Amino acid sequence: MSIKGVRLLTGRILIVAFEGWNDATEAATGALKALSEQISGQILEAVDPEDYYDFQFSRPIAEYDDDGQRFLNWPTTELLQASPEKAKAQPRLQEIFLLLGTEPSRRWITFAAEVMEMVQDREIDHVIMLGAMLADVPHSRPVPFFKSSQNKAFQELNNLEPSSYEGPVGILAVLAQAFEADNIPVMSLWASVPHYVHNTSNPKAALGFLNQLEALTGIQFDGSSLVEEASEWERSIDEVSESDEELSSYIEQLETSRDAMDSEQASGDSIARELEKYLKSRPESPEAGKA
Repeated sequence: MSIKGVRLLTGRILIVAFEGWNDATEAATGALKALSEQISGQILEAVDPEDYYDFQFSRPIAEYDDDGQRFLNWPTTELLQASPEKAKAQPRLQEIFLLLGTEPSRRWITFAAEVMEMVQDREIDHVIMLGAMLADVPHSRPVPFFKSSQNKAFQELNNLEPSSYEGPVGILAVLAQAFEADNIPVMSLWASVPHYVHNTSNPKAALGFLNQLEALTGIQFDGSSLVEEASEWERSIDEVSESDEELSSYIEQLETSRDAMDSEQASGDSIARELEKYLKSRPESPEAGKA
């Protein structure tokens, strides 16, 4: 679903995605990881994992570097920017920053304050929050996206609706509130992904995010690394459904319903309702938000 009626965002832009509660099938973080790789993202700052993560919940991962040395990759949140070489080839990348990490387990208020310092130091003009939710959508159709903003000026300028959701929230909402309190306009961009394919990453949705970011920023992003993965992902689900009559019938119903949505407004309203239903159904972490 293409973004219409939204003016190109100019100035310094921060794009945000977190693994965990806000990121069904790793669609949002998958997009930012692909983007970071193609711009040779360099870490500008990172939070101290000891301050914000429960390592029994978000465990460090043992890995090997290019020299064969074993190391531990700790959960954290990093602020990244394109390498000088990439920025020289595409100057607009100098104004793009990525905030990528794992949703913290505790001290969310302090975490938000630390992230705000990073953002203020870079004089960010706009923030785009990426999130993904499980919904009743077919894997065989374009990924639906829903955009919103709580900033009134941003709403009027870009024909955006505010979110009417009430209920449990993730770290994206906490950070968005902090940004807005500092007069930094925030746009939330959510993807709906098939709930019947929830145990694997979704490269099709990640590719969709890159396309949406191109439309919002006017910057060309290379999604070629995800195209083949997305095609294989869709093909593998087709093969499974062909041998499962019940699943195949269900997918056909979703396709019929999706095809009947012949207006962007109807699609947006439906996705907004799905988002509210999804967030309200998510279990709350007993540690979430403790400061």
